[in-house]
Amino acid sequence: MFPTVPDPFLDELARTEGGPDALALLVRDQDTRRLLLLRAVLDAAESADPSVCDPGSGSRLRDDWAMLTEADRTPTPTGDRGVRGVRGVQGVQGVRDEGTPSAEDAAGPRPTPARVRLFHPLVGPWARSCLRGLDGGAGTPAGRRALRRDLAHFSAVAAVAAAVAGLPFSTRLTARAGVLTLPSLGALHTAACGDVPVDVTHRKGTLTIRQPDAPDIRVHLEHGTGAWSGAPAWTPAHALPGLTPGAPPMPLDDLDPYREPPYRIHRGSLSGVATLDDAERKRWLQSWSGTAAALRSGGAHRLTEATALLRCLVPLEMPPDVGTGRGSCSATRGEAFGALLSSTPPDPVTFAATLVHELQHAKLAALGDLLTLHRAGPEARYFAPWRPDPRPYDGLLQGTYSHLALAAFHQRRALAAGPAEREWAWAQHARYHAQVGAALPALVGSPDLTVPGRRFVDELAATYEKLADHPAPRDHTARARAYVKSARALWTQRHAPALPRPKE
Repeated sequence: MFPTVPDPFLDELARTEGGPDALALLVRDQDTRRLLLLRAVLDAAESADPSVCDPGSGSRLRDDWAMLTEADRTPTPTGDRGVRGVRGVQGVQGVRDEGTPSAEDAAGPRPTPARVRLFHPLVGPWARSCLRGLDGGAGTPAGRRALRRDLAHFSAVAAVAAAVAGLPFSTRLTARAGVLTLPSLGALHTAACGDVPVDVTHRKGTLTIRQPDAPDIRVHLEHGTGAWSGAPAWTPAHALPGLTPGAPPMPLDDLDPYREPPYRIHRGSLSGVATLDDAERKRWLQSWSGTAAALRSGGAHRLTEATALLRCLVPLEMPPDVGTGRGSCSATRGEAFGALLSSTPPDPVTFAATLVHELQHAKLAALGDLLTLHRAGPEARYFAPWRPDPRPYDGLLQGTYSHLALAAFHQRRALAAGPAEREWAWAQHARYHAQVGAALPALVGSPDLTVPGRRFVDELAATYEKLADHPAPRDHTARARAYVKSARALWTQRHAPALPRPKE
């Protein structure tokens, strides 16, 4: 059902690169998986006990899907033809036949409004939350209330798709805790608190929003992301300009209720999600405006992968322990393919490096959905110079992959940069190169690699060795190696006695 990965594509990706065709393969596969995930939500709701998903919620879910299907059949206002397959999601066989767009679809025309909404990264966390509730997570009153909120959000997703497609409609939505979020358009703060019914009508690019005991609010759709209104209760969604000329605007999403990262996984390494004011949005714009050039300075393929993979930015608060200078925090989420979570970037080069780092995680996770690279267990027993704690094999592979990309990125910048940036770039390159060198022996020597995993890791090691053709100055290299040596000694002192013995 899912495509195979040709060896040339695997080699490109192992080098932390990937041409347009290899990246399009990953994107198409992730989009197909999103359709299957949504199909799973529909099936789970259909078969759920009425005490978990009442008949009214199930019926509304089917109505919302019908609205999305109609939006998918409607030509976009610009005349772009959409990607086939929303109707194919009616069954798994349909996904197999129609759900995988062609390379021309992925690289050329924009998808229909329905597809834009379904493939938006933050629909993934919404769908996972629904499945958890439908699969036993709604066994308590609080769980059932959360599930009702989750299912109600899909009505807002469908309404936005229909409005952007130009379809007239009238529907009743539900504000969550006094906020009605219309993804990619904005959010309304209702006059009443709690979960409030809100009637929404769309005609000719204008939404009329009616709520109890408050005047009607008119919201006017704009091209791209966002919608404006003169009502103080309305907060428009924001977007940055396209990364390259002709590219669509990049959503800067500080409104979606599903943007919160899973802190139980990150364990405090991330700050909370941010709601931006005008000053913070200007800082984002200042850094973003130079990010394309900074990416290109580290290799044209870095801009190619950002253009192909990045779909939205989610602002995070700056962690209190980051301090000043070029510090920031960032993350990607496996269930939110295409989303980058980041604190406000201090400058374009730092943000470009953040993109390089995080997009490698996105690439490798997407590749792992297509191929089994290893069969190592979850035991955390490997030394990674960038972490104080032992890492499982998969975590070591992920970190090594992203750090290798950063080593290559900063090396290219150092070779081309002027004096003001050259020393900093060499220092960054030397640090990442030394860290990768310390992690590679455990990766290469693992007996748990599959055949494609062996090919991948061997190519990754060859890429590391090739970087030595242009070494950093000796002082940077010496400091980086001393840092790794000290990190290993401290790690061994703390963790080695308690680690599980390796497999015989």
